Amino acid sequence: MRAYYFDDLPGDPRLPHDSGKPVEDSVLESIGVFIWNIPVHADGTYPVILAMGAERGSNNHDVVTVTKESLGDQYDGMLKSFYEEHLHEHEEVRYILEGSGWFDVRDHATDSLVRIQLGVGDFMIAPAGIYHRFILDEKNMITAVRMFNDDPKWTPHVRGESTDANPYRVEYLNNIIVN
Repeated sequence: MRAYYFDDLPGDPRLPHDSGKPVEDSVLESIGVFIWNIPVHADGTYPVILAMGAERGSNNHDVVTVTKESLGDQYDGMLKSFYEEHLHEHEEVRYILEGSGWFDVRDHATDSLVRIQLGVGDFMIAPAGIYHRFILDEKNMITAVRMFNDDPKWTPHVRGESTDANPYRVEYLNNIIVN
C-alpha cells in the first residue's frame, strides 16, 4: 500500500497521478481509512479477513473480478461508475486477492483526493459517508473480497448537493471533526 495526494492532472486515470506528496497513515486514520497487508493463504482462503469483518458486523461477502473478460459489455460502464466520486451508506471493506488498483478518498480537511495503491493482501476499511472512487491500474485486473453487513449490494450515491446532506455523510463529517 502506498498513499499520496492525487495530482489532479488530466490523463488516463489508470496511471499513478502521483503529486510527489506522500500521505502518512495518520492522515488516513484521521479520515477513518484503515489499511493492513495480510498475506493471502497459499490455498486462496482468507479466514483472518472474514474474522476481522465479522468483528465489524460484516456477515456476508462476495468475490468480484474486474476485467474486460469477466464483465464483458458491462466493463466500461462499471469502471465509469466506480470512478465517479460517490459515497456509500455502509463501510466499504475490501481485501485484494489478485491484481491491483487505485482507491481515491476525499480528505475533507484539504478537499484533496488521496490516492491509495492497493495490491495483493491489502485489506482496507473506508467509513460510511466518505467520498471515494476506484479505478483499475494499467494491469486492468483486480479480484477482491467485498464484505457487507447484509446481503451483498453496492449502492453508490454520487457526490453532489443532495449527497452532501445525506445523513451518513453528515454523521461521517461530525465523527471526523470530533476526532
